[in-house]
Amino acid sequence: MSGPPLDLAVVIPTFNEVRNVPVIIARLDQALAGRHWEAIFVDDDSPDGTADTAREIARVDPRVRVIQRIGRRGLSSACIEGMCATAAPIVAVIDGDLQHDETILPKMLDALHQDEALDVVIGSRFVDGGGTGDWDHDRVAKSAFATRLSRRILKADLNDPMSGFFMIRTAIVRGMASHLAAIGFKILLDIMTASPKPLHFLEMPYTFRVRTEGESKLDHVVAMEYLIAIYDRMFGNYVPVRFVMFSVIGAFGAGIHFTVLAALFKGLGLGFTVSTIAATVGAMTFNFFLNNALTYRDTRLKGARQLFDGWVSFCIVCSPSALANIGVAAFLYNTRADPWEVSALAGVVLGAVWNYALSSRFTWGRY
Repeated sequence: MSGPPLDLAVVIPTFNEVRNVPVIIARLDQALAGRHWEAIFVDDDSPDGTADTAREIARVDPRVRVIQRIGRRGLSSACIEGMCATAAPIVAVIDGDLQHDETILPKMLDALHQDEALDVVIGSRFVDGGGTGDWDHDRVAKSAFATRLSRRILKADLNDPMSGFFMIRTAIVRGMASHLAAIGFKILLDIMTASPKPLHFLEMPYTFRVRTEGESKLDHVVAMEYLIAIYDRMFGNYVPVRFVMFSVIGAFGAGIHFTVLAALFKGLGLGFTVSTIAATVGAMTFNFFLNNALTYRDTRLKGARQLFDGWVSFCIVCSPSALANIGVAAFLYNTRADPWEVSALAGVVLGAVWNYALSSRFTWGRY
């Protein structure tokens, strides 16, 4: 049975938004009355039952679809999967927290229909008629800084490159999907910078709403992910961003290693080899938990069982380099009379690439 052709897909990435699901469907139904649309919830396996709630609505409303991602996390990658999963020629991205103004979706769609040269319409807080609602001064200042930084790498003079609310021709996203970094929360920035040619855009004003249900996903790690995305777009083709993060954390881990080693060897007078073993285990534990929170945030391990299994796996895959670390350090210290700091550093540097390659595959790549 055929019906009117699908005109628009609205992709809604979610995590723990169970109370907002029926509200956003009702609002889309009202805003897009007379249009032929579908809503695609892309849920990162929310423990609060967001995907189940969306499926219950989908049983009676064929316009609603659900993609429940298992073992994959991250707003940008969720948006990409949702945008590539629709047959609609135009796709919009809107947050599941109700802070974006769905009432301007028809105007965005009409703009794309009326101008074939237009590629993307962006909901903007920073053009005339737009606003940030009840944001405090600190958040406005941070957003302004991020906007200035973004415009340095953009191929377009956008007023709101940090917007997460936009509408784009689906074929454009499909054509560049394999080239998108899919890092962090700013998928629009990723699309605009990855496009092989400048995208023609229109900014449409809206006022950012205050969240009324659920918890904000904004935190310091999100800010860090934004900086990571900037780095990846500028330098990621030369040195992979994950390896850079892994190495930076490894440098901090080396600091832990030296601190523990100095405390045990110099402070308590334990043997150099025993102290090195303890320092190595301490550094590996530190590296595991920090990499889990930052480097592999999109596939991070959760819960006591996953964390314990992951820590054991990380220690196992790092053991060869750890043994080499201990052996090289002990050999240099005992046979060459090198300063203990130099001996320890030589052991630490030896295993960096090994640890990154194997832990990426066997610790965070298993789930």
